[in-house]
Amino acid sequence: MVQEMHLPGSIYHGAGSIENLADAAAEIGANNLFVVISTSVLREPLNLETGLKKILKKTNLQLTLFSELKGEPTTENVIAATNNCKECNADCIVAVGGGSAIDLAKAVSVMTVNPDIKYHEIPRMKRIKRLPLIAVPTTAGTGSEATKVMVITDIDTGIKLNPGHPGLIPDITILDPELTLTLPKSFTVFTGMDALAHAVEAFVSTKATIMSDNFALKAIRLINKALPDAYKDGSDIEARETMLLGSCFAGIAFSNSSTNLAHAAGRALGARFHIPHGLSVALLLPFVVEFGLEFAQERYATIGKILNPGADGSEKTMAKETLKMIMSLNDQFHIWEEGAKYLNGSDESIIPLLVDDALAGNGILTNQVIPVHEDIKQIYQKLLKKISEYSVL
Repeated sequence: MVQEMHLPGSIYHGAGSIENLADAAAEIGANNLFVVISTSVLREPLNLETGLKKILKKTNLQLTLFSELKGEPTTENVIAATNNCKECNADCIVAVGGGSAIDLAKAVSVMTVNPDIKYHEIPRMKRIKRLPLIAVPTTAGTGSEATKVMVITDIDTGIKLNPGHPGLIPDITILDPELTLTLPKSFTVFTGMDALAHAVEAFVSTKATIMSDNFALKAIRLINKALPDAYKDGSDIEARETMLLGSCFAGIAFSNSSTNLAHAAGRALGARFHIPHGLSVALLLPFVVEFGLEFAQERYATIGKILNPGADGSEKTMAKETLKMIMSLNDQFHIWEEGAKYLNGSDESIIPLLVDDALAGNGILTNQVIPVHEDIKQIYQKLLKKISEYSVL
């Protein structure tokens, strides 16, 4: 059986690796950079606008910043950024920020060259022409710096579009842990749990391969080790770097296999209640794991042994250890309390809409068992019941 593997052409990593941006641009022959950047990293203490200008001044590279992005990118954001990119005649797109900035940059790199392309056409294209793309993540979670997918919300329908194509993978990725040191505890956890979910779902996906398995299992080990440390002490540079690597490896894993039900259901939940993506996935992951334990017992047992190396028992026992450990992480990181801020008071009347949205999304078909309407309904019911235990003061 022939298997494929797609990942970034080059990856720089380590403290201070942002200094390699000029070298990275030279590597792909760029002179005029259009930088899609999160507003949070433009402010103190990172103040990256000054830092970027200083780095690029040495090589006389031109720089245009686009920071008109609040929250997750929409089709409207793509149009505005693409028009701006065309006006400055950029020959390279650089993303500096979280997954939203990187996903927007991916869309701009494609739409600038293909103004008439439709999002649903992207997965069917043999080859995508686009501007060169460099990704510099400032969060450790989405893995977008290494994936072939992007998430763009259709402003007319409210649906999150999730087209995938190997041509969307950035040419160069720069993983600098110094850029993640100021990430708040909440988003350290939201993005970190998203990365863990990427790796877990990639490993239990029906599209998993020997190569994607290696990246998925390594990611689980790295994230399980580093996320509690990064949560406890955001200035722990070693934990931050380990998280960036874990997130990137998880991105490579799911980009080459797939996420499945936790992400399909999470996207629906996030869109309806405006919940940060990582939080919505973290809220649903335990219930999705519980649904799939019987059908992917051997794989969940492997994950359980990584999450709790001291545990021992039968394959069934170790598979259940995965569920136990993920529940424990959600407790430790106050995921339920955070979810209650968005969901407390919600009743089950919203569930049919959530189920329809989840079934319409990507990932359902790569579950070890394909869920039907009633299965997903029960998962949402369990979540709302769990959330009802937590009050918002």
